[in-house]
Amino acid sequence: MPEKSKKEMKREARTLLRAHLNRDDRCWLMKNFSPLCSVVMLENLKNATVNFITSHPGLSYVFEQERTTFQINAEYFALRSVGIKKEKKKNGLQLSESFLSALEELVSVACEEVDGCPIILVCGCQDVGKSTFNRYLINQLLNSISCVDYLECDLGQTEFTPPGCISLLNITEPLLGPPFTHQRTPQKMVYFGKSTCKNNYENYIEIIKYVFSSYKRESPLIINTMGWVTDQGLLLLVDLIRLLSPSHVVQFSSSRSRVMPQLTPTYVDDMDGLYTKSKAKVRDRGFYLPEFADSLEFGDEEKESPVAFSGHKLMCVQLDFFFRKTPRNRELHNRVLRDLALLGYLGQLQAPAPRPLRPLHSLTPYQVPFHAVALRVIHSDVAPTHVLYAVNASWVGLCKILDDVGGYTEGPVLLTQTPICDCLGFGICRGIDMEKRLYHILTPVPPEELRNVNCLLVGAISIPQCVLKSQHGFEGTIPYVTTDYNVKLPGATGKIGAREAEETYRKRQHPKARFYRKAH
Repeated sequence: MPEKSKKEMKREARTLLRAHLNRDDRCWLMKNFSPLCSVVMLENLKNATVNFITSHPGLSYVFEQERTTFQINAEYFALRSVGIKKEKKKNGLQLSESFLSALEELVSVACEEVDGCPIILVCGCQDVGKSTFNRYLINQLLNSISCVDYLECDLGQTEFTPPGCISLLNITEPLLGPPFTHQRTPQKMVYFGKSTCKNNYENYIEIIKYVFSSYKRESPLIINTMGWVTDQGLLLLVDLIRLLSPSHVVQFSSSRSRVMPQLTPTYVDDMDGLYTKSKAKVRDRGFYLPEFADSLEFGDEEKESPVAFSGHKLMCVQLDFFFRKTPRNRELHNRVLRDLALLGYLGQLQAPAPRPLRPLHSLTPYQVPFHAVALRVIHSDVAPTHVLYAVNASWVGLCKILDDVGGYTEGPVLLTQTPICDCLGFGICRGIDMEKRLYHILTPVPPEELRNVNCLLVGAISIPQCVLKSQHGFEGTIPYVTTDYNVKLPGATGKIGAREAEETYRKRQHPKARFYRKAH
């Protein structure tokens, strides 16, 4: 294809700008335009999700800027109007040579792969830049290919869904913000129900196998893993590498993180995982994995031979950058991010901007008969007589199980085991009508999808406290909010929905950013 002339490029740029700039601004911009420059259009982020998040007291600071130490001039106000400010170099994102080298190689491999799509597993301790790298890599890949697949295995800091999920997504648009600004509907999702897999490792592995089986190998796959890489967390990571058979493992480290062994193919081959045993390499055939042979799909001619995976290429990335998280405030910071992800999801209930926001208590919920859905409280033993107490005012996964729940005249229909099943979305059980035997569910899941829901899963992911305590337009006693919660009730272990005592809640309130001061 012949290169465009300077005149053609100017004409194309002018056409694109017409919808966004007035005539004088376009003329000024085109005078400074050259064929080698890039034009970045920035607009204030004003949508229903952002408006919904900032409507809650204590969260408006999320989109505020700290007071600048640079000179305040016309440039400062122009940049501030679209959320940009100058920053000291030490506070900015500094990409190391190993970061850029790994990025360049992976993009090249993804664009030139002829025998299949690369599977890229990203691992490392907490706060070493895994999520930043994933976003950067996705955006770089989308410059050259139409889509990228993404497998989320980090339960606590999910990128595209509310926390507590393992999901597979097909990404076609660049990522330009934190997770709560780009909540999306996955191709496949299972609700694990907790922000950590501790004490339930086997179920975690089984769910990943189930979700991974939907990967079609038509696009490059990026796998995000947990930041827990010590002790049993490291053994789980070894299991995942054997199970998912990545072509590339990108291992992050920093001067602040704990030293972890390099996950070379030899190390993984010789190391026992939690559920897989070390195997000697089969010459020219890779890893022999009978443990997972039944979970993967192969052609008839492949089923006759043992399941074998080839080794991966290890890419080590050293990254050090300035951030405000410390071991003392990390958990609080992560909880705030999880709450923001939940609020970002609930923001889908709002009408598109600029229509006014409506508080959640003013929205009409769906009525779901007891007998239409099965019910299960996961990660906690709840007496059958107290199950409805656990479900009421809880965050629920709207799931689809293969079993037929019909035939029950009244309900509730209780499951004795937690199923591994597709999760179609989430909602809030905002009330239970015992007389009419109905659940009242508030959810943004469209009606055509809700018809497939026949199971409600209640986990340990809590509704953000600000949703219960800070809704506009509500008068009188706030329902479901009390300090008089008896954790000694039979079956009420204190872990249902991660309900905490009032003194614990005080520690969890969203703190105002220390660095932000209101300008006079």
